[in-house]
Amino acid sequence: MNTTTTATAAGAEDTTRTTLARAVTDILQPRNALLAGMLGIGLAAAGDWTGLLWGFLGALCAGLIPAGYIEWERGRGTWGDRHVVDRTKRAPIFFVILGSIGAGSVVMVLGNAPGGILVAMLALWVMTIGLLAVNTVWKISVDSAVASAVVALLAVVHSPWWLAGYALTVAVCWSRVALGYHTVAQTVAGAALGAATTVAYAFA
Repeated sequence: MNTTTTATAAGAEDTTRTTLARAVTDILQPRNALLAGMLGIGLAAAGDWTGLLWGFLGALCAGLIPAGYIEWERGRGTWGDRHVVDRTKRAPIFFVILGSIGAGSVVMVLGNAPGGILVAMLALWVMTIGLLAVNTVWKISVDSAVASAVVALLAVVHSPWWLAGYALTVAVCWSRVALGYHTVAQTVAGAALGAATTVAYAFA
């Protein structure tokens, strides 16, 4: 095989890898992971269909509203895409998440929401504090943290079998590294912080 053929094959392989990584990171992005996860957590917490409503509120506050804010800022030209690759520009996102989760938690308290979904909201709020603190000095992976937290929380409220979902978390970590958004260490740190959210249930 000559040099030109080898280079062409390598280029095609890189393109396929990038395309796959992009698909994984887009499909399993935080707003999607939180929508699926919070619905599952709400259902388990309430034990009936009403939990889906509380779960949707949780997903709205923790994932959908922050994602909407990012899209709004993108429209204004503040950021190029939803990934906000410049760590120094990420602080406003974290504050929006904290405010949104906090407001949602107040609504849940006033509405007598199931304790399990409230604990999940508290865990995500604390996780966001951790992400904000670390982000001031190091670009920790938010996508990896959320993907890990969702799996860990579902395993706590449903069944340990949900830990098999960490295969998806690993896929998210791989995609972030493959796309050049994070190092392996940054994704591992994010996943570890996400897994730590389950500690909240020890005090529930």
